[in-house]
Amino acid sequence: MRGTVRRLGGTALATVVLAAGPAACTDGEQEGARPCTDGTYAWSDVRRSEELTELADPIRLEKRTASSSARLEPVGETRVRPVVNGAPRGVGAADVITALGKHLGVEEPLAGPSERDVPEERLGHVFEAATGDLKGAYYSWGYRKAVEADFAYACGSAAPVRGHVRTWEGTGTGFLPCSAEPAELSSGRQAARQRCPEGSKAVETS
Repeated sequence: MRGTVRRLGGTALATVVLAAGPAACTDGEQEGARPCTDGTYAWSDVRRSEELTELADPIRLEKRTASSSARLEPVGETRVRPVVNGAPRGVGAADVITALGKHLGVEEPLAGPSERDVPEERLGHVFEAATGDLKGAYYSWGYRKAVEADFAYACGSAAPVRGHVRTWEGTGTGFLPCSAEPAELSSGRQAARQRCPEGSKAVETS
């Protein structure tokens, strides 16, 4: 479900208030002591980034071939799960992530607490490319489209509960020739710098 990435961006979004959903909120003196599940979120410092998660060894095809395969191995901070720090009482991490997804207007749900960017069954998996006419140096990589944000969750007259969310919108893989223009994805350009021969077109900077 998370192999397709939908958008790029790195700018912070303005603070917006979003309703959390139906349920009962406490009132009076008990607000700070009892769960509140119908509060509102104020989101701030929302950031999107693209992160390199997997790399294949340098690929060199001496003869023309119809297809090629590359084993992708995790690099950097991988096998991570979404994290919510400061979830309000009565509101689970999954609910906070769902609220962030609604705020962002994503087409598919953001990754939930039980998901991993590189699942156990995908560790060391093989990525295959079949374009029909492969020759020369290539590079292959995996990436995730991370999103994180700060929030303040308010209910009634109680002081807002503040927290932070880190999850992702999707993950993906790529396979490109070192002789081609630099990749559109920043993770691809990073991969090319690490795997393509010196002087390759894929590592040129504008």
